[in-house]
Amino acid sequence: MITLSVIKADTGGFVGHSAVHPDMMRTADEQLRERKAKGFIEDYCVGRVGDDIALIMTHRHGVDSELVHRIAWEVFQATTQVAKGLKLYGAGQDLLKDAFAGTIKGLGPGVAEMEFEERPSEPVIVFLGDKTSPGAWNLPVYRMFADPFNTPGLVIDPKMHGGFDFEILDLRENKVARFHTPSESYDLLSFIGSPNRYVIRNVYRPGDDEPVASTSTQRLSLIAGRYVGKDDPVLIVRCQSGLPAVGEALEAFAQPHLVEGWMRGSHCGPLMPVGFDQADTSRFDGPPRVVAYGFQINDGQLVGPRDMFGDPGFDKARQTALEMAEMMRRMGPFEPHRLPLEEMEYTAMPEVMAKVADRFKSAEPAAVQQAAAPR
Repeated sequence: MITLSVIKADTGGFVGHSAVHPDMMRTADEQLRERKAKGFIEDYCVGRVGDDIALIMTHRHGVDSELVHRIAWEVFQATTQVAKGLKLYGAGQDLLKDAFAGTIKGLGPGVAEMEFEERPSEPVIVFLGDKTSPGAWNLPVYRMFADPFNTPGLVIDPKMHGGFDFEILDLRENKVARFHTPSESYDLLSFIGSPNRYVIRNVYRPGDDEPVASTSTQRLSLIAGRYVGKDDPVLIVRCQSGLPAVGEALEAFAQPHLVEGWMRGSHCGPLMPVGFDQADTSRFDGPPRVVAYGFQINDGQLVGPRDMFGDPGFDKARQTALEMAEMMRRMGPFEPHRLPLEEMEYTAMPEVMAKVADRFKSAEPAAVQQAAAPR
């Protein structure tokens, strides 16, 4: 069995929230190279998108390994020290606690992991998102594993006719539920159509419960109780041989959709698929974007990465996303560009409301108020 763990965090932006400093990338690489040499992990790749560093690791310790999570925590601590030394913005902002306590979950970084038996050919795509939230994966993952208009393999490949099981998480109640597609597609859609609350956590092949997709579901604001930056999620997707083809998984991002995040984590904008050389954000601290790291896993080794969105075939998607961004920016501070009021409760909005609370008086005349008072 092999475990693929992807753990991502913002430990300091260069400049502002736009990119990762090369010294931080080198530090993360040195740290993981040392752990690999000691035999703690099988292989690794240090990825990035926007101001986030992603630690992509293979190992044989299973999901939720304290050893692997501690390694990630120590690497992020080291990159934080580099960021502080360079006076980078938001140094260590995703590390919400001062000490490691057995798991990195709940401490700030985004985590997606899956354990599986390596197939004769094991193509995997790791998607990294920036300036967005975990619910951003709901639509593309549904397209990959349940929409025959995106994934013709659902019709053509007999191995896929059994559909897939989707595990969703209620972020507010911390409860999970499973829905089978295609038989329960409408039930599933009624929940994942509200991505600010219900997110797809895992996708399984029915029958043997083989994991085929996994997402990070951590929301920083729900952990910290305040706005400390967007969650910038990760997604792992296994491909081919009874699963979506690589091209079908990528096709799910060819039609950009609106996600929450962008500037100050308070706006809706298009999720733009970009190549590695376009991974830095700038306009309005965005727009929200996703990169795709492609690998072949060979006896635990990561053969790659290949830049899966570094393809002119996605130029139209990028242009569409830019046109959508232009349209949304015209709305300024008005919804739906700015998030709904209930989603602003973890920003500075409550402070603004508290400051002017005494200005709001009853709109009814005093006589009406008195008549309506309980006796």
